[in-house]
Amino acid sequence: MVSRIPLLAVVCLWFGANLPIHAQTSDKALLEESRAVANLIVNQVRDELVREMERTSPMRAITVCKYSVPEIASNISREKGMRVTRVSLRPRNPSLGEADVWEQKVLLDFEKRVTKGEKADVLEYHEVVREPAGMAFRYMKSIVVSAPCLLCHGPTEQLSEGVRAQLRQEYPNDKAVGYRLGQVRGAVSIKKPL
Repeated sequence: MVSRIPLLAVVCLWFGANLPIHAQTSDKALLEESRAVANLIVNQVRDELVREMERTSPMRAITVCKYSVPEIASNISREKGMRVTRVSLRPRNPSLGEADVWEQKVLLDFEKRVTKGEKADVLEYHEVVREPAGMAFRYMKSIVVSAPCLLCHGPTEQLSEGVRAQLRQEYPNDKAVGYRLGQVRGAVSIKKPL
């Protein structure tokens, strides 16, 4: 019996030492994939909005946000096998952009990190979490207000009357105004079941 204890210890150490390496490798691959997907949705949404604003006006971009952006997120989600969405503590469309409890904690942490001096545009967070449906890899990347965003997300008094009217019509419960340049407006949120 005494001779089995060292063998058992070696086996436990062997498997214990190898599990974190495997988990780290998996996490690293999931992190890289999530970063790429976050960049993909940000770039596609930006390109669609800029194209529409150049063709027509910020008012039309509001309609693009309402219809095209959810479609972009849905297409990427299906293609990549993960849930990809944009969330905020102050959503424009609560049915699509309301942050869940985990996302709220991360967004509040992003705000604290910016207050402490971190650059808003590089904020990200990821972890593996246990959920009712099982384990999931979760990732968030900040969305930061740039100059074009202010046309529809800036201080209400600085929005054009046309934009204000369009927002009242399309989003009567809109909370996504009053932002300043460089502020975290929300995040790309990615969840992949494991």
